[in-house]
Amino acid sequence: MVKHCYIHIPFCEKICAYCDFCKLFYKEDLVDKYLEELDKEVTTLYNGETLETVYIGGGTPSSLNLKQLTKLFEIISKLKISNKAEVTIEGNFSNTTKEKLALFWKNGINRLSFGLETTNKKQLDLLERIESEEKTKEIIKAAKEIGFNNINVDLMYALPGEDLTDVKRDLEFIKSLEIEHISCYSLIIEEHTKFATMDIKSIDEDVDYAMYEYICSWMRDNGFEHYEISNYSKNGYQSIHNLGYWDNEEYYGFGLGASAFMGKKRSSNTRSITKYLKGHYINEEEILRKEDFVYYEIMLNLRKKEGINLNKISDKYNIKLDYKELLTKGLVQVKDNYLFIPEDKWYISNDIIIMLIEGVIYE
Repeated sequence: MVKHCYIHIPFCEKICAYCDFCKLFYKEDLVDKYLEELDKEVTTLYNGETLETVYIGGGTPSSLNLKQLTKLFEIISKLKISNKAEVTIEGNFSNTTKEKLALFWKNGINRLSFGLETTNKKQLDLLERIESEEKTKEIIKAAKEIGFNNINVDLMYALPGEDLTDVKRDLEFIKSLEIEHISCYSLIIEEHTKFATMDIKSIDEDVDYAMYEYICSWMRDNGFEHYEISNYSKNGYQSIHNLGYWDNEEYYGFGLGASAFMGKKRSSNTRSITKYLKGHYINEEEILRKEDFVYYEIMLNLRKKEGINLNKISDKYNIKLDYKELLTKGLVQVKDNYLFIPEDKWYISNDIIIMLIEGVIYE
């Protein structure tokens, strides 16, 4: 049963130098055409399930004007959404207004996710972002006054030229916002980004790790649970939508470049706006074998603090996990029949996950 839905809005007023997501420069007429095609895609492919989460991501959904956002919500109204559902929209502080926030609230949005990344002006210029502390405070205040009480901000660290003092300042600024959720990512230089063409290098790994350790400690001291490798929340404010991904649950993916998982198939939509506007949505499909299901289950479950339910995965796939050596080395732990990676080993979680997958015993 599909309980989750992701909708991609690829448009941005400015393309950040580090971003490798599916994105396009905002053009009003192109957005209008895109929304018409998105409407057709949703109408054609949605099967009528009641959804527990909807996530509108990007790109920058808040770059759309009020008329376009109204059209987007008309499309979303065709979905059956539980009255207890978590409904999230992403945005930038720079192009979010009080009018847009009011429109979000009126149309059932109950969770906001903003890209903050950093407060350092030099780093913002390097990232080619135009955020400011003043606008950030203004929009957070306005959102709370409207009624929003579930707000996430994204923080990026390990930026070129950044030091621990910069990270500490970013965290103290976030603390002043009194929000419920923080997504925290170390900068990765991706191919096909401006950073890659500029030949910008990642910072020293030891400095990266020192920043990561400080962030983990700061989060604990300030009441944030580190419930997933890159995510921290106040009690009761975990991202239900993202937990759906990490629990390996099925989900719709609508829009340019969106991914979906339904039944025995994972698929990804085209990143070509030309193809998409002609109704050619799907670019790749993967028909999953048992080994693929096991791979995704382990890889995704181990991103969570609670880890893998050993009985559940054994019964579901008729497998056993050989983790004795990892247990001996302290790379994994077991509690209440859950196998998990301890927080102090999350920094090397990719290596641990690979070793665990390689040790699967098929019966």
